[in-house]
Amino acid sequence: MVNLGGPISAEPRINERIRVPEVRLVGPNGEQVGIVSIHDALKLAQEADLDLVEVAATARPPVCKLMDYGKFKYESAMKAREARRNQAHTIIKEIKLRPKIDPHDYETKKGHVVRFLKAGDKVKVTIMFRGREQSRPELGSRLLRRLAEDVTELGFVESQPKQDGRNMIMVIGPHKKKAEAKAEKAAAKARRGDDDAANEAVEEG
Repeated sequence: MVNLGGPISAEPRINERIRVPEVRLVGPNGEQVGIVSIHDALKLAQEADLDLVEVAATARPPVCKLMDYGKFKYESAMKAREARRNQAHTIIKEIKLRPKIDPHDYETKKGHVVRFLKAGDKVKVTIMFRGREQSRPELGSRLLRRLAEDVTELGFVESQPKQDGRNMIMVIGPHKKKAEAKAEKAAAKARRGDDDAANEAVEEG
């Protein structure tokens, strides 16, 4: 598709920059005013101390709304910033195990997986085979199944165990989204702060 015009501006046209004979006008509270001439629309905007903003340029006639454009832009920017802040990216953590892992090491590694899942992160679990262990892949798949069952309340198997050279890999995804995990952590921290303040007050009393 050939672009015959210049770059398209993301900014809507406002006030005198709207160069059409008539527009479909929407009031400041979303009420439909109807089709009016651009002259009348600009006059209404001026009387209300608002801007005339083109919100649907491709409509026939274009749809314009009466609003405080400066305030609208500020609020939109704040919402976008808040959305970016809440859009936490899921990180893939990796845990490596040996097929014949001892119980203590297994519990330690499982603790890491639990912590990662609670934080809303994915976990890539890698079983590393050495020497003759490569002829016993069932040891690895059994260990991965056991781990998945042990953390089933926090996560689910997103990618089934599969052999990759000398390794066997499985991915466990969290039930909770990263943003939810962060919100819960912040709430727990706030609760702890309240409890500490209450304890201090009791001690002082």
